[in-house]
Amino acid sequence: MKDIEKIIQENRPIFDSFEPDDGHLERFEQKLARFNKKQHSFSFGLLLKAAAIAILVVISGLWVYDRINPTIETRTGLALHQLSPEYNEVEIYYATLASQKLNEISSLEFVDSTQKTILLNELKQMDAVYENLKRDLKKNPSDERVINAMIQHYQMKVDIMNQILNQLHQVKALNQQKSDNYESTEI
Repeated sequence: MKDIEKIIQENRPIFDSFEPDDGHLERFEQKLARFNKKQHSFSFGLLLKAAAIAILVVISGLWVYDRINPTIETRTGLALHQLSPEYNEVEIYYATLASQKLNEISSLEFVDSTQKTILLNELKQMDAVYENLKRDLKKNPSDERVINAMIQHYQMKVDIMNQILNQLHQVKALNQQKSDNYESTEI
């Protein structure tokens, strides 16, 4: 910066010898007036840009909210009982049967509590598959394939729970037999 000042001071007579063209001050004042006017006025283009950005932010926020926190109706989908009275009866029958089997499995005592936890988690995962089927049914309410898949899912779940119960009862009977044999050999 000091070099520029030094150059200007040394060449001051040369700089002072030239005069600006006629009308230079007027043109300079006009440019200055336009510059000041632009600073203080609101431009319509700027307002449109700000509105577009605000709309994009709001729409993006709503989209993210919808993906993160879907409504209950969207989460659960469409159930069989909402289609017809016949499907209502089928759903009630299998849901009641599955609930009874689950209560029976939960009431049984396991040798290892982690086995019981794993088994109950597996049954919950089967429920997650059913929730996916309900969402598919909501998208295609007249699709017989989805309806049949839901009914087959209930049947399969009840069959699996029956097999689990049979195996647990067999294990319990074997343990009881071993316990009885052990007690009879002690005497």
